[in-house]
Amino acid sequence: MRVLVADPISEKGIQILQAAGNIAVDVRTKLSEDQLVEIIPEYHGLLVRSETKVTRRIIESAAQLKIIGRAGVGVDNIDVPAATERGIVVVNSPDGNTIAAAELTIAMMMALARSIPQASCMLKNGVWERKKFMGVELRNKTLGVLGLGKIGGEVARRARAMEMRVLAYDPFVSQERAQQMGVELADFDRVIREGDFITAHMPLTKDTYHMIGREQLAKMKPGVRILNVARGGIIDEGALYEAIQSGHVAGAAIDVFEKEPITDSPLFQLDNVVVTPHLGASTEEAQVNVAVDVAEEVVRALHGELVRNAVNIPSIKPELRQTLEPFLGLVEKLGKFISQLVSGHIQQVEIKYNGDFAKHDLTSLTNTFLKGLLKPVLQDAVNYVNAPVVAKNRGIKVYEQKSVELEDYANLITVAVKTDRCEKSVAGTLFRNKEPRIVDIDGYRVDAVPEGHMLVVPHTDKPRIIGPVGTLMGDYQVNIAGMQVGRKMVGGRAVMFLNVDSAVPDTALAELRKIDGIQDVKYVYL
Repeated sequence: MRVLVADPISEKGIQILQAAGNIAVDVRTKLSEDQLVEIIPEYHGLLVRSETKVTRRIIESAAQLKIIGRAGVGVDNIDVPAATERGIVVVNSPDGNTIAAAELTIAMMMALARSIPQASCMLKNGVWERKKFMGVELRNKTLGVLGLGKIGGEVARRARAMEMRVLAYDPFVSQERAQQMGVELADFDRVIREGDFITAHMPLTKDTYHMIGREQLAKMKPGVRILNVARGGIIDEGALYEAIQSGHVAGAAIDVFEKEPITDSPLFQLDNVVVTPHLGASTEEAQVNVAVDVAEEVVRALHGELVRNAVNIPSIKPELRQTLEPFLGLVEKLGKFISQLVSGHIQQVEIKYNGDFAKHDLTSLTNTFLKGLLKPVLQDAVNYVNAPVVAKNRGIKVYEQKSVELEDYANLITVAVKTDRCEKSVAGTLFRNKEPRIVDIDGYRVDAVPEGHMLVVPHTDKPRIIGPVGTLMGDYQVNIAGMQVGRKMVGGRAVMFLNVDSAVPDTALAELRKIDGIQDVKYVYL
């Protein structure tokens, strides 16, 4: 078998591939798409970092490819859906650069607090200046951590060692887990209002894009200092520049940018801004870790063993594949769906299986549900294999029930999520043609297709509800593709489910909530 290493990686990773015995390794970097298309049919494995773009065209030319390994966390340079269609496993290294990124965050915070880069530059240019560089101590300051995953957790641990108070926002960390870490959980607004330093450690998604913009910066206390060693785009760089210029923000330390590489930015003109060229994973140890992690995964896959960090394909025993594979899409949709329904910090998850399929080991289905549940916030840091560990580390209790007894459907999967603010449940089934359906939301019967853009609207069952909703959607040029209403009694509480053809603007959601009788509105996208 042959493996192509298309980007520079640590020699230790290459040695692991070579030591496997029956694997020939070719290191050929800086290849164009045309060159990769020409040679990829010869290879069974492909290993990249961030430089090589593994496009659909390359994947469709790969006659023998079994695995694509990304030596790092993000897989945005790999067409994962195309790989999935071809049955090619995509793996990453979600933990290899954790310490490197955490330590850089602490280094950037200290450099920001004491103006170390600026003072060093001035002294090297022949100027001895002390009064200009009056700093602040970290002790007794509040560090606001946005995202308390592995990197955010390591940053919090180090900050507490420096006697900082740590206030954190993360919807997927329980209060119990936060207390074990010595961290106080709070909502997003409170974290940004109270933090003396604010550091972001969340993936870049449609929800986190510009999550720190003009409105959020205005809420922060005067003199706040802001760090981003996560993903470019989480902070609105233009708004940050204005806030620093005005004096409201005392400074910033930025390692990642919305457009990279970048050598010219208004932020670079400000003396109280520390910048680095995306160095979060740039330590000798981290580069070894990610290369070793992915090389080991490639060897496992080519030897027919289960991989640990599959991004796209859950592992199912061959003899159960035909029985369970149809349910994978359903449980992942249920996870993503209910994740967008709940608010607050998730404390407990319960998944109940009903039907003949429940007599089997359903670990793969539960893991797939957890991946779907955690994916909207954690993105590439969670996969089919590590999802239960990620949930456990965040203090989320997971319960599984199985029963072969049939209820109203030949098969039924019911999921319930409890947070510190609410409890939600959703049930789904597969129809005879294997099409997934949501048939119950919080105990209300519906028959809804879980795909695309959706609205879930709890309301009072009375006249002048459905009509105003339809009119308002029309005013915003949002076409309604389907509508379901579930109720238990006339005049009681009901749930409206809408499939719509496009995204629903926030302003439209706000107006929907003002309609008399509507109790809440949740926009869900799958």
